[in-house]
Amino acid sequence: MIKRTICIENPCHLKCRNMQMVVNYERIKGYENLPERTVPIEDIGMLVLEHQQITLSHYLLDKLVANNAAVITCNETHHPSGMMLPLESNSIQSERFRAQIEATEPLKKQLWQQTIKAKLSNQAAVLKKWNIQYNYLVKQAQDVKSGDAGNNEAKGAAYYWSHLFPDAWQFFRKREGPPPNNLLNYGYAILRATMARAITGAGLLPALGIFHRNRYNAYCLADDIMEPYRPFVDAIVRGIIDKTSSVETLTQELKVQLLKLPTVDVLLGDETSPLMIATQRTAASLARCYTGEQRKLLYPEMP
Repeated sequence: MIKRTICIENPCHLKCRNMQMVVNYERIKGYENLPERTVPIEDIGMLVLEHQQITLSHYLLDKLVANNAAVITCNETHHPSGMMLPLESNSIQSERFRAQIEATEPLKKQLWQQTIKAKLSNQAAVLKKWNIQYNYLVKQAQDVKSGDAGNNEAKGAAYYWSHLFPDAWQFFRKREGPPPNNLLNYGYAILRATMARAITGAGLLPALGIFHRNRYNAYCLADDIMEPYRPFVDAIVRGIIDKTSSVETLTQELKVQLLKLPTVDVLLGDETSPLMIATQRTAASLARCYTGEQRKLLYPEMP
């Protein structure tokens, strides 16, 4: 079942009633006449809280995380700033924690090699979609060594970002850089939450990465295995700027397009499935790699 991504942009009260999330506008100045709305908690995969005047009950929060929903908070600029996930979401969690912690360096290097190959291949597919020369990225993908010892990811990134957007944009990928960096940041935050949710659902520790190591980062593993998924965000953003150059402000219309990311179709093996389902299958395949049940990670391809 595809879970829903819900974004709350207006001030409101959120509470739980009969396992339904209730959106209530009572005593909210200017919104008093809006009708109460409800959503089954079991249908929610991600809840994005954008407005600074949203209040919610602890009971609702507990029910959301108990149903493996990712709750994302946003700052005053409407960009995601925090995330809450369940502590327990898999019946054999301790067994998988142990396998993950005991993973050998050679195994982690092989997993990272597969990850970078998949990322570069998908980046090449994005360029191909817009009739941009992509053979350099194909070669970089083919030449990735164990642990990406040749730093092919960085070489590919330099080429990819200098060619993805039209020359007129003079684009440089930087988190705090000018648009459309703001669109990329928002899309990656949604992707990160989707992947973190899948990781906890697979019974893995999101803080223990394959490659990323940061004592202040609680989602190193999500940052690792979301890499091959990033080009799906890039494709959405490239499609947006083909239609409009007015992207300085992250409008509701733009956010709606990016929030549809979990429902985008991806090719996984011989099957097409929504991206949210694909992240769950990727995380499950990683868990099996840690336990020695398989050697290959299941990553998506651009259809």
